[in-house]
Amino acid sequence: MTDYDTYGTSTHTARELVHLVTTHLDVVFAERESDYRGVYHLARCTHGHIEIQPNAIPGDDGQDDLYAPEHPAVRVLLLLSTSTSEPTPHTRLAAVPGLVHLSRASW
Repeated sequence: MTDYDTYGTSTHTARELVHLVTTHLDVVFAERESDYRGVYHLARCTHGHIEIQPNAIPGDDGQDDLYAPEHPAVRVLLLLSTSTSEPTPHTRLAAVPGLVHLSRASW
């Protein structure tokens, strides 16, 4: 089973959040670019992977769409996928100022 957690912030940019999460989780992010998602940051950790991206993503019509439309006030998202219910990443992410846990799904 895999847990998918979504965190968000309206106080930090994606680059600022990358720096903060790197400090709290001791991971290294690689910047990626996607036609669908725009620029995002990916890190692999012992429990899964972490992605940081803006909530606004490039739309086909030249207007930005929201990756998480249910959270329109959130500027930046952190997507955490873990294969175990290991509490360590969640505990450390809870210590990041301005970062809020938004949702969890399990498959």
